Amino acid sequence: MKQKPPRVWISNATPKRGEPLRVRAQIEHVMESGLRRDEAGKIRPRNIVTRFEARLGQTLLFAWEPGISIAQNPYIEFTFLARESGELRLHWKDDTGQTTSAGKAIEVI
Repeated sequence: MKQKPPRVWISNATPKRGEPLRVRAQIEHVMESGLRRDEAGKIRPRNIVTRFEARLGQTLLFAWEPGISIAQNPYIEFTFLARESGELRLHWKDDTGQTTSAGKAIEVI
């Protein structure tokens, strides 16, 4: 996944303890299903995002294993309660084993 950095938005980087936070993230990825043919009639190899994880420090907040029906440049949105400060790390992995990551600091007040 050697494209532009992921776009990540957090509703509040300095929330109060217990406040719900909303995270939106999008990466550029072809999400090729392996069901289409190229101009020469050959099947295009499957290459989709197979795993997404969101962690705050070492705590897993959210995991997703999308299928072939997800559109190009996948967008994800999720919420969680602010309980502790730390680095929110988002991590994507695709069929080829390539990964991309993004991070945002969260400081609970």
